[in-house]
Amino acid sequence: MTQMAPVASPVRVRVHLLCVVALMAGGLPGCATSEESVQRSKGYYQEGVASLEHDQQKSFVSFQKAAKLNPDNKEARYGLGHILTLQGKFSQAEEEFRAAIDIDGTYSEAHTYLGQVLGQQGRWGDAIASFRQALANPLYSTPDLARFHLGRALAHEGNYQGAMEAFEDALVVSPPNVPPALLHLALGQVYYKLGFEQRARDSLTKVMALDKGGEYGSAAKDMLTRLKP
Repeated sequence: MTQMAPVASPVRVRVHLLCVVALMAGGLPGCATSEESVQRSKGYYQEGVASLEHDQQKSFVSFQKAAKLNPDNKEARYGLGHILTLQGKFSQAEEEFRAAIDIDGTYSEAHTYLGQVLGQQGRWGDAIASFRQALANPLYSTPDLARFHLGRALAHEGNYQGAMEAFEDALVVSPPNVPPALLHLALGQVYYKLGFEQRARDSLTKVMALDKGGEYGSAAKDMLTRLKP
């Protein structure tokens, strides 16, 4: 259903115009509070980031205060979405990531995280669209994250060719933001599904070298036993 665009309140419009006129005329008491709120919002956001590792509840409250003081603080919305995701509250997390994207449609980090949350809810088609939206931004600094998650989503939907291309594209990003062992494992699994046994063997062998005795290395070793010698 198409949502109607919100209509601006006449009161808010008048206040905005008054402030604009006042700034042109040299200032008006009360109109500078907007900038003050923005700065306080940044402070609460930094407070939330600082406490994220050791006090999740305090961090959540700080992000809430930051978003309330400045509704355009996309990072605060992202922070709220992150904590809600960790708590398994995927529907609420989705709302926060969508709010961040409403503020900045090119916010690739939010698109990528939203895609993961949608996948957790079994909405794989929407997740794929979200990952692709993240990659539409040429300035996205960690595209291998979106490509990795896109590949996993495509593989889940049975599109192994698309998954292979996404994983291979992720491999060329340097420095990597996805553990190379995990990426090679995912690629080896897709090669196996496509019947590219030698490619699968090569990728899985790399995993074992990159993650000796680790979780990914063990998974690769198990897969290698299923490949023909």
